[in-house]
Amino acid sequence: MKEDSVIFIGVDTSKLKISVAVADGGRNGEVRFFGDISSEPASVASMVAKLSKRGPKLHFCYEAGPTGYSLFQIIELGHDCVMVGPSLVPKRPGDRVKTNRRDAVSLARLHRAGELTALWVPDESHEATRDLGRAREAANDALKQARQQLQSFLLRQGRIYTGRTPWTRAHARWLTCQLSPIELCIA
Repeated sequence: MKEDSVIFIGVDTSKLKISVAVADGGRNGEVRFFGDISSEPASVASMVAKLSKRGPKLHFCYEAGPTGYSLFQIIELGHDCVMVGPSLVPKRPGDRVKTNRRDAVSLARLHRAGELTALWVPDESHEATRDLGRAREAANDALKQARQQLQSFLLRQGRIYTGRTPWTRAHARWLTCQLSPIELCIA
C-alpha cells in the first residue's frame, strides 16, 4: 500500500458488537467487510491500531445513534471520524434488507465517494445540557397530564371551579377544600 493512501472505514454499531468495513482509496478500490468486534473501547482501539498499519490516513464514519457516541474516541487516537445522520444516507429504491454488515459496507463505499453529510457531535457538556432539557420537558409533560387527570376526576364528581384561572393560590385553596374534610374549609 502506498504511504500517501487513504483508507475509508464504515462502522455500524449495535448494543453488543460493531461491524467494520474497509474501502481502499481510489475510485475503483476494493470494498470489503473487515469483521465484527466487541463494542468495548479497548476493542475499538485495537481495531484502529490494526487498520492504521495498512495506511497512514484513516477516515472513519458511523451513523448517529445511542450506541455510536462512544466511537468518537477514534479522534483521540489521531484519525478522522465523522458521524452521519441515518436519514441522510442515500439508499437505493427497493433496498430494504438491513444488516450491520451491509450497512458498514455501504457506509465505507459512500464515505469514499463523498456522498455523506457529516453532523456535529456534541461534547459532554452539550450532551448534559440536552439531557437536562429533556428531563425538564418530561417533568412538564407529567405535570400537565396529572393536572388534566385531576380536573377530569373533579368534573366527573360534579365539582367545578368557578374562579377565573385554575392552578393559582385561590384554586389550590379550592382544591384543598374539595379533597379534605368539610370542617377544614369552613374557617
